[in-house]
Amino acid sequence: MTDQPGFAVLTALWLGILTSVSPCPLATNVAAMSYIARQVGGIRAVILSGLLYTLGRMTVYAVIGALAVGGLLAISPVALFLQTWMNRLIGPILVVVGLVLVGIIPLPVSSGGIGDRAHRFAGRFGTFGGAFVLGALFALAFCPVSAALFFGTLVPLALNERSWVLLPAVYGIGTGLPVVAFAVAVGTGINAVARLFNQVTAAEVWVRRATAGVFVLAGAWLSWRAYMP
Repeated sequence: MTDQPGFAVLTALWLGILTSVSPCPLATNVAAMSYIARQVGGIRAVILSGLLYTLGRMTVYAVIGALAVGGLLAISPVALFLQTWMNRLIGPILVVVGLVLVGIIPLPVSSGGIGDRAHRFAGRFGTFGGAFVLGALFALAFCPVSAALFFGTLVPLALNERSWVLLPAVYGIGTGLPVVAFAVAVGTGINAVARLFNQVTAAEVWVRRATAGVFVLAGAWLSWRAYMP
């Protein structure tokens, strides 16, 4: 998509942040931090737990990205197909993901019943180990929006950049950055968490719409470049 590696890294980070403030992942992030806040005392311990939770998410996305990108590039026919067609496919993919983000293309909504079971399982690993495990488990619980952003946008970007681990890992960091902010809010009081949650929830709609607009416009431009003589 670009010859600037730094731009690709920033794009992966932004996709992760956008994922984290989408309704389904945001709910799991807030639930995780509420759980962590009940398990540890002191703001330093809460922030450390938030960082470990983010590390758990980053690890899972890095592994999945490495398997997806590395597996596709390791299969010669697939690699040849991608080398030939990726520039022509990325535009339509961006348009479709943009339409998914604004709901024009509807996807089934996940029931999201993993929360309590994940909390109980993570509790077996202690306070800080549980935070890491919880992040890993919630990263595996893809919902329609996070799946569209990861597999529909991040993986094609990583394929185009030949980035097996870096871009998926940066995406994972992005999904956890707001959690660190929530960790600080948890350490300063429940009321702060409630206010921050309301602010992020209100902003998410407009952030998602703006990003969807950028995706559609960029996808249309890339499609025009790829298909027009």
